[in-house]
Amino acid sequence: MNEALPPATPADDDHGDWQPLPPRARRWFIVNGLAYAIPFALVPALLAGGFELATPWRYALAGALLGAAFGAWLGNKHWKHTRWRLDDDGFSLRRGRLWRSETRLPASRVQHLDLKRGPLQRRYALATLVIHTAGTRHSAVAVGGLDEGDAERLRDRLAHQLDDEDDDA
Repeated sequence: MNEALPPATPADDDHGDWQPLPPRARRWFIVNGLAYAIPFALVPALLAGGFELATPWRYALAGALLGAAFGAWLGNKHWKHTRWRLDDDGFSLRRGRLWRSETRLPASRVQHLDLKRGPLQRRYALATLVIHTAGTRHSAVAVGGLDEGDAERLRDRLAHQLDDEDDDA
């Protein structure tokens, strides 16, 4: 007979051991999103210049403000809907709300781990953990906006799990 499936949970339900990014990472995501101001400013300025409209800088300014607002909103959404989890089997990363992606990295597939800290990340005590996996040279998952202490613990624990598996083999 068909077994009944458990009831579906809401898209933003975070029961269990999914960890959010720290609140101070919100600023880092928002500042990164401000880069949208550049293309939003260039396109209207080029179009205004191409059509020989008066004062193309006004269109560029309006585009930059619109791009900055959009980038800040998008950065906030990325921060709000990113969760991670580490268990005995490996690392999981969940991103998005409407279009959710969930990446599972078994500890047995981890090749090596990197921590990256740019100037803004150092300012907010954040780090990016890069988990390189077996496969092609592009087989890596980067998790930005982690608390630097969490990133170091994740790196050390994943490395320890990797060492334990090597000892068992």
